Amino acid sequence: MKPFAGKTIVITGATSGIGEAAAEGLAAKGARIVFVARSAQKGRALMDKLKAINPQADHDWVQADLSTLAAMKQAGAALALKAPTIDVLVNNAGAVFDRREETTDGLEMTFAVNHLAYVVVTEILRPNLAADARIVSTSSGGHAFGPLDFDDLQAVKGFSAARVYGRSKLCNVLWTRALAKRLKGTGITANCFHPGGVSTGFGSNMKGPWRLVFSLIKPFMLSPARGAETLVHLASSDTVKGQTGGYWVKRKLTTPSVDAQNDASAERLWALSADIAGVPI
Repeated sequence: MKPFAGKTIVITGATSGIGEAAAEGLAAKGARIVFVARSAQKGRALMDKLKAINPQADHDWVQADLSTLAAMKQAGAALALKAPTIDVLVNNAGAVFDRREETTDGLEMTFAVNHLAYVVVTEILRPNLAADARIVSTSSGGHAFGPLDFDDLQAVKGFSAARVYGRSKLCNVLWTRALAKRLKGTGITANCFHPGGVSTGFGSNMKGPWRLVFSLIKPFMLSPARGAETLVHLASSDTVKGQTGGYWVKRKLTTPSVDAQNDASAERLWALSADIAGVPI
């Protein structure tokens, strides 16, 4: 029997890049995959792949654009119905923008998609998590671009694509730290990781110099399958069982930046995120 037969894994950001590679790899281990897709076409295409890889599992998906609070909450509620028991929750939806954009909620787009979507979806799905569930969230080495400016989380005073993206990834590490603290003693673990520089469609929405930069470095980047190795490791390996609150690189527990180890910042971000998202956390 395959090691993950009978297990359910929920993945956001699953229709391209490391999310797609992880979905396929975990399905090959026998898991049932329930995922979020922004594009209906990509959602159907991934379903076809998953059925071909593991036809015994009842894979399913939810269509949602995780840039608005309403959509995040609707996606979370839909996932909860499709996955009554979740063995692994993978937060992987993310984007980078070359200019400041606001969501309909008045939030800076990078902060909303890369951080708040993790917060909202996870909190809605927490009651569905199995007793030994794992929460795995995609961060980045770019988290070292911090610290956070708590007086300007929405980048109103000044926007730099690299800085704002990096700060959103710092949010992932700090939030994982605070989440693991709250899950202590439950048997549920929460970890985040840096996938490395991966050749995907990430950044394809960028224009001008940023588009040129991405096109120049793409040939030297990791394949999505290589980039997904740490994600799959954290989701499935027995060697990480019980380990929580960590930041992982190349399947190894790694010390993040000094700013990412600040418990006061983690608690402050937790409280502000709860207030913005309007979910009890």
